[in-house]
Amino acid sequence: MFLENTVNHKEPFGWIEVICGSMFSGKTEELIRRLKRAQFAKQRIEIFKPQIDTRYHDEMVVSHDENQIRSTPVPAAANIRILADHCDVVGIDEAQFFDPEIVHVCNDLANKGKRVIVVGLDMDFKGNPFGPMPALMATAEYVTKVHAVCTRTGNLANYSFRKSANENLVMLGETSEYEPLSRAAYFKAMLTEKIKEIPVEVEEVKTCEQTKTNVPKDE
Repeated sequence: MFLENTVNHKEPFGWIEVICGSMFSGKTEELIRRLKRAQFAKQRIEIFKPQIDTRYHDEMVVSHDENQIRSTPVPAAANIRILADHCDVVGIDEAQFFDPEIVHVCNDLANKGKRVIVVGLDMDFKGNPFGPMPALMATAEYVTKVHAVCTRTGNLANYSFRKSANENLVMLGETSEYEPLSRAAYFKAMLTEKIKEIPVEVEEVKTCEQTKTNVPKDE
């Protein structure tokens, strides 16, 4: 369980909080909640997101529940270091899409006394650690892993299964492209996809059909 700290202006160092999980697990919702609480306390906040993320809005960070907060889209992690200089609390959404420099940026900001809240997918659609997220989780003081609900079993889901045939690592999408699955459901789905990819020769199909045709019927 994560217990929120307040910004200590007497302490020269801040800290890093990472919120991670699968698609539809409420990561962005939790980011917005923490930032709005800081904003209510009259702390200076700023939130950044990758420039490529335009699913809901060019500038707003929007959760799947349609809660939103204004953000600054940036093309690279290095931009955040410059633009966040005046903030007390820095939020970063979709961190998995940033370049590896995001790890150094977050640590530099924390070392300057800022509270840094980073959100991202911990695994890609193939079930592998996603981009800079493992390094961010390793260097963070606090890591919160949130879960979705598996659409096939009703259990906790921590995998993001891609329903389309697109093999690009970076592909923005919603429920039409992704499905949150539990470990068991995910590996069954991946196995099904692998079976579909196994090539079947035409001659093998003909042989199977002939075998069925030549089977004597019961009298």
